[in-house]
Amino acid sequence: MFDLDRWQEIWVTITRNKARSFLTGFGVFWGILMLVILLGSGNGFKKGIFKNVEGFSTNSAFFFAERTGEPYKGYRKGRYWQMRNRDIETIRNRVKGVKYLSPMVMSWGGQNNVVKGQKAGTYNVRGVYSDYFQIETQHILAGRLLNNIDMLERRKVCLIGDIVREVLFDEKEDPIGQYIRVNGIYYQVVGVIKPKARVSIGGRTSESIMVPYTTLQQTANLGDKFWFLCATAEDGHSADEMVEDIKFVLKSQNEIAPTDEQAIASFTIAKQFETFDMLFLGINILVWLVGMGTLLAGVIGVSNIMMVTVRERTNEIGVRRALGAKPFNIISQIMSESLLLTTIAGLAGLCLGVFLLDMVGRLMPSGDTSGDTFFDVPEIHIGTAVVATVVLLISGLFAGLIPAWRAMQIKAIDAIREE
Repeated sequence: MFDLDRWQEIWVTITRNKARSFLTGFGVFWGILMLVILLGSGNGFKKGIFKNVEGFSTNSAFFFAERTGEPYKGYRKGRYWQMRNRDIETIRNRVKGVKYLSPMVMSWGGQNNVVKGQKAGTYNVRGVYSDYFQIETQHILAGRLLNNIDMLERRKVCLIGDIVREVLFDEKEDPIGQYIRVNGIYYQVVGVIKPKARVSIGGRTSESIMVPYTTLQQTANLGDKFWFLCATAEDGHSADEMVEDIKFVLKSQNEIAPTDEQAIASFTIAKQFETFDMLFLGINILVWLVGMGTLLAGVIGVSNIMMVTVRERTNEIGVRRALGAKPFNIISQIMSESLLLTTIAGLAGLCLGVFLLDMVGRLMPSGDTSGDTFFDVPEIHIGTAVVATVVLLISGLFAGLIPAWRAMQIKAIDAIREE
């Protein structure tokens, strides 16, 4: 049963020496405050990093040609090679588990290579399959994406990034259906896009022109060659297994030694996520170690001050024991004082930490998906707050354990004799 009079007595005891109680509780307050802020900042950093790649399929892989590392079939080491259109069909026919596949070609046209009337800008031009937009997803601000018919008919149509639109068109002007000159050739704008991810392949999508793959190959006189390939594995299929199968096909198609690990470079989004997960696991462990270390210092301070309190109240404890007070009553009083002091200081630190994180979150710009920042709104999960509270309560009990044991060692006759 809750004993209000008892807790009022404990509160009076704690507030009897306000300065000492404040300085003692400040260590716990500071430890919890630092733990909350560090955890919230770590979560904000994690969200910012993952937001940069959230537009990519997590089971995607990317390949690009490098110089060969071994001589093979009469070809010397260091040969430069390029992938060809035939490789795409072979991969589709021979590699299992490929869901989306898109080669990529690029064209550079020099300074101010994109022109609309009197306005011009310098932007990279990429040729892709329609499948590419399933690998790197986009926000469609106007119009539509490129489709298979655009590629089959080699249509001179294009997508423009949101920054390209701002430069080439007036604010209220509709770009859809209008023509722009790209590397000397006119293309009709069919869509305006903005990347969901903050990183992209082949340059910033917001500052890019995207055209059908076959169209750019023809207009830029690239033949049937390309140097970059994107692929996504089907759900439930290993991306690593797909990577090895695609590399095997590319090597066999282009006279590359099966053991040559240098000729084809690749990376997968899944591995990047695994790397990030390990990084943030290490950060969280470090944060908890620092926070718990600071909290432990505060708890030790509470325990020391309770030892002083027990010493000062030796006569009182002796009298109570002489009058028949049970050991449980003595122990519970000391531990209750420690628990109350620790809880008040800790909850104050927890509340202030959450308040500061909320204020930082409100001050940060919202809805910005195109910035280069790697830090998002800091926050602390409710589960973490509950764990911190439980740790706080346990720490308060442990802080009063040694002083309570010391109080029980006081003999009633010795305590009464002591002045």
